[in-house]
Amino acid sequence: MLVNSGQRYFNSILIFLFTVALFSACTTKDYSSSQSASPTWKDEKLEMKRFTKVKLAEDFDEPSEIAVTDEGKVILIERKGGIKLYSPHTNTIKQLGNLTVYSGQEDGLLGVALDPQHMRNGYVYFYYSPTGEKPMQRVSRFTLQGDSLLLNSEKVLIEIPTQRQECCHSAGSLAFGPDGNLFIAVGDNTNPHNPGYYNSIDERKGRENWDAQRTAGNTNDLRGKILRIHPEEDGSYTIPKGNLFAEGTENTRPEIYVMGCRNPYRISVDAKRGWLYWGDVGQNTVDNPKRGPVSYDEWNVAREAGFFGWPYFAGPNAAYADFDFATEKIGPFFDPQKPVNESVNNTGLTNLPPAKSALIWYSYDESPDFNYLGTGGKSPVAGPVYYSDHYEKKTNDTTKHLPAHYDGKFFIAEWMRDWINVVTLTPDGKVDSIERFMPDTKLNHPIDLEIGPDGVLYVLEYGTYWFAKNKDAGLYRIEYNRGNQAPIAVFKTDKSTGGFPLTVRFSSEGSYDPDSSALSYQWYFDKKEAQSKEANPTFTFERAGTYTVRLVVSDKEGKKGEKKLQIKAGNTEPEVVLAVDGNSSFYFNNTPIHYKLNIIDKEDGSLQSGEIKEQDVKVTLAYHTMGPDLTMVAQAHESSPVNLPGQALMEKSDCKSCHAMKEKSVGPSYVAIAERYKKEEATIKKLAEKVISGGSGVWGEYVMSAHPQLSIEQASDIVTYILSVNEQSEATRTVAPTGIIKPVKTNKGEAGGEYILSVSYQDKEAMGVGSNLVKKNFYFKSPKLKAINSNDDKAVAKLSEGVIRFAENGSWIMFKDVDLAVLSSVVYKVDPSQIGGRLSLHIDRPDGKELSSVEVGQAKKSQKTGADQKDTKWKEVSGKLLPQKGVYDIYIVYHDPKNAQSSMWTTLYLDWIEFRK
Repeated sequence: MLVNSGQRYFNSILIFLFTVALFSACTTKDYSSSQSASPTWKDEKLEMKRFTKVKLAEDFDEPSEIAVTDEGKVILIERKGGIKLYSPHTNTIKQLGNLTVYSGQEDGLLGVALDPQHMRNGYVYFYYSPTGEKPMQRVSRFTLQGDSLLLNSEKVLIEIPTQRQECCHSAGSLAFGPDGNLFIAVGDNTNPHNPGYYNSIDERKGRENWDAQRTAGNTNDLRGKILRIHPEEDGSYTIPKGNLFAEGTENTRPEIYVMGCRNPYRISVDAKRGWLYWGDVGQNTVDNPKRGPVSYDEWNVAREAGFFGWPYFAGPNAAYADFDFATEKIGPFFDPQKPVNESVNNTGLTNLPPAKSALIWYSYDESPDFNYLGTGGKSPVAGPVYYSDHYEKKTNDTTKHLPAHYDGKFFIAEWMRDWINVVTLTPDGKVDSIERFMPDTKLNHPIDLEIGPDGVLYVLEYGTYWFAKNKDAGLYRIEYNRGNQAPIAVFKTDKSTGGFPLTVRFSSEGSYDPDSSALSYQWYFDKKEAQSKEANPTFTFERAGTYTVRLVVSDKEGKKGEKKLQIKAGNTEPEVVLAVDGNSSFYFNNTPIHYKLNIIDKEDGSLQSGEIKEQDVKVTLAYHTMGPDLTMVAQAHESSPVNLPGQALMEKSDCKSCHAMKEKSVGPSYVAIAERYKKEEATIKKLAEKVISGGSGVWGEYVMSAHPQLSIEQASDIVTYILSVNEQSEATRTVAPTGIIKPVKTNKGEAGGEYILSVSYQDKEAMGVGSNLVKKNFYFKSPKLKAINSNDDKAVAKLSEGVIRFAENGSWIMFKDVDLAVLSSVVYKVDPSQIGGRLSLHIDRPDGKELSSVEVGQAKKSQKTGADQKDTKWKEVSGKLLPQKGVYDIYIVYHDPKNAQSSMWTTLYLDWIEFRK
């Protein structure tokens, strides 16, 4: 549903909805007393709490796509060539085979689809990048017999010539339509790193691989397209009627169904209507109205063949301007009704079909056009359309299929933002509404969604890190639990180790029944029979040993849930204690931190007494730069949220495709950059501007992509990290248990870094009970804290500029475990150009004891709205902090000056807070 644009429109909608509700109340039949037939399962009430994310398998090496057989088996492919099979009968993963693939850039084994007659013929289709001197992408058919893939059965359907000198955009998804036609997603195979990161139309000699007009905009090239072919029994293919260009049309390829794609990474086909859906990863354009639109990623739908814009248009057919890269002259904007491809690299038609608008479009900030898309990095995934009558069951059937509420709706996912949404379409293929799906469920980069033969949604997750084998890369089923659900057992203890006799207090707090049934409890401590039926018992272990304690919870219908925990009696876990002079949370420039560590162990003694030897205790000190939440830094699909942005950008961002730590790649190494430039404020600023705008010439012909979504402060954080890599390589060092930390002085305006004092000690075995390894980190942060790095928040928007916006009266952010010793004042960097307000600081709770209150007067309004920092009025405001000793969670609470007159578009922006002595 489109977001309302004004209060008058909003009020009219409310009046309309009230009228509809009143009319419905007067006319709706009361079925509660009806004697008609019982309601079917299609009448069931949708309850989000009945969904369960069930893990089937994990620990994959860059999983790409899945296909679910009619038997419920799942074929899963990995980008480096692995082919695996999950069997629901044994709940195991089997290696089917391994294709030898070229996996440079984004190439590899990318797509899989089952033949519509798979149960009869065993055919499976793969999209992959074969090795060899001739660069290409290939779609081949193989035969699966039982649980064995016959690699020697390959039939090559189609080969797509490509180039491998430059990155990027391989796409590769496969999907069959209801008429047996095979759709093939092909990326534009074009380097996007043009200066300014605008549309890729560089026609200069030697820059052909930077020109998407030769691929996506070329009617005679298969790249930047979604192809549609009909596989034949002999391994060949024919052309279905209705493709974009009829067979025999000069300077065209008849396989093309959709053209004008950049990186159509995931596709799906409506099983009833035959509509084609795809997510297209968009450009990272600097916002310059003279050149074209802001960076848009898209979901698209094709009800018929067509041209969808790239590289001339984006999003809602927003036009780019023509641009001569040789003279840097800006030409006229392209016409979506009459697009023309006059590139010297074009081998197809000059006059192209009229461009079609995207179904959904969005950029880094909150979408003004569509609900629930979020903010941050962008990478859209097209999922399936669900039809309940394909999987209809009896009224009281307890199978796990999706509810009929989702009948005819389109599932989409966001790889970077880690969500799944559901789109309702109008009969003519427009967006009617968008709703959230399992919003409280954690996802780890969903990369493919499929519906199995049982009507259950399968989700493939890529995992945390880009270009890596991830432990959290997993295959899941999303099950809808009808009828009585099993309860969930949770238990906690006040201790899990200790000497003996060991008395432990157990708690079942957190255990619950999804159907709100009363629970009964059975505890098994050191025997096979239940030893307590209390909710929160206490038990004493009289003998030394390692025990597995079980809690079984049961509902009144007899369904059970179980939880286990290991208890060690006879060997106490060591305690690590840190003593410091002054504040234990922050460091201050030029103020040394005097620290003293002690290890206390009941059986071994203590470090300070000398019973525990210093050489048995490992203590290290590390310093790391800190930066913004990386979901705000991320571009497209090339980053992941962690705490160390420089390291994360090296390992997981697009930087990795062009840079390495020590060796020269396409671009210079980070070490070489650090050696060339001094770590000075002016240099950092200059290089940060270069990161944002992109450019070339300093390191030869290398073109560095622009990063328009970064603020100058974010880019400065990244540059600071790169210029520190020579220091960082030796930043972690062994130190004594007692010593002094001498903080480095930060430049003016920097948020500073973080010192991490790490301690580890493994005690000795005692009473036949194994040793305990204890590890503990102590953190000393810069007293200047980025608001976007808060530990928790309520009603707060995190923006791509690295700042936050309080969205309503009572919004707050929270930082955990802050030592308030010796602190006397707090400073906020705010932008009150939209609205002012009051910021109050509380401990323990948002309404806890107030230690500080600061009034922020509204500044003169900017001519522009939103989060455009170029036109905002940032300033610093400060207030006294009441003396308070101890470590607390602190809450910064926003209070609207006009009693909740603020809205999501006109609220206070906050960059950082700083504590001062």
